[in-house]
Amino acid sequence: MSTELPSPQPTDAVYQAPVAVLRGTVQEGWIDYNGHLNAGYYLIAFDDAIAPWMDFIGLGTAHREVRDITTFSAENHITYVREIGPDEPYVISAQLLGFDRKRIHAFQVMTQTRDDYLVATCEVMSLHIDGPSRRVGLMADEPYRRLGEIWEAHQHLPLPPQVGHVINIRPSDEALLHPDLA
Repeated sequence: MSTELPSPQPTDAVYQAPVAVLRGTVQEGWIDYNGHLNAGYYLIAFDDAIAPWMDFIGLGTAHREVRDITTFSAENHITYVREIGPDEPYVISAQLLGFDRKRIHAFQVMTQTRDDYLVATCEVMSLHIDGPSRRVGLMADEPYRRLGEIWEAHQHLPLPPQVGHVINIRPSDEALLHPDLA
């Protein structure tokens, strides 16, 4: 079960950085045989946090219906940091890493809120899609301007170490690697 948080509003044109967008509780049915959140449910939780994030940046349901646009996820990279179990509360926050008229690069963080620890992260690239053509299209001025305002607050945040992470095994005497990875 998850709950979208009220869309944060600017105070004196200053935006929260990063912004909390979703609160939830790990459901019993999401638990795997290891007794912790199943890997697939992390993506579901992070994806559930996209809708309130899009509302926050001005690309929510109302804008989509008026402009006949949508967004697609082009890429997601999840890093699992620490286990979370059944009935444990969490919050997902988002940080804007970059944007242009066609793409939004964001970083999501899942934090267990009872003991306040980092659970997982998700780096996501969203594409702005023209509804009728189902192709990447330019976003309107309003959300683009809003992204610029959010960027003013988020650009000064430290770059999370998980951003741009590449999956690999470091070469060693014991590692067997594809020749192009060695």
